This record gives sequence, structure tokens and C-alpha cells, in this order.
Amino acid sequence: MQIIGTVKYQNISGGFWGIVDTDGNRWKPVKMPKELQKEDLSVQLKAKKSDGIISIFMWGTTIDILEFNIID
Repeated sequence: MQIIGTVKYQNISGGFWGIVDTDGNRWKPVKMPKELQKEDLSVQLKAKKSDGIISIFMWGTTIDILEFNIID
């Protein structure tokens, strides 16, 4: 799937990085690349929903990032 959105830090249960897409959907990467860990960074991702991942965070859909580009 393709996702275009903005990186947001969520200060919930110790904190984590997430992405809010242009439609307002929330995505929680399993391993957010260091290059993307910047508040309000615009990104384009190729991702897939994570299989078998159980998260303690009640926020967004868990994904694996396959490719990413930073949008200027």
C-alpha cells in the first residue's frame, strides 16, 4: 500500500512515532527508521500491514515500512 502523510510523536505509554495520512488514518510502524523520526516530517511510504503483531498502543494500524521517501 502507498501512504502519504506526516510523522507525529505520540506521548502515550512511554511514547512512539506514528504517521497520520492525508485522510486522517493513523499508522504505527513496527520499526520507524531513524531518518523519519522528526515531528511534522512529510513522507511517502510503501508499506504492508503487519501480521501477528500485538501492540500495547491503542493507536493506529501496525505496519511494516518497505520503502520511504521524504517529501520536501
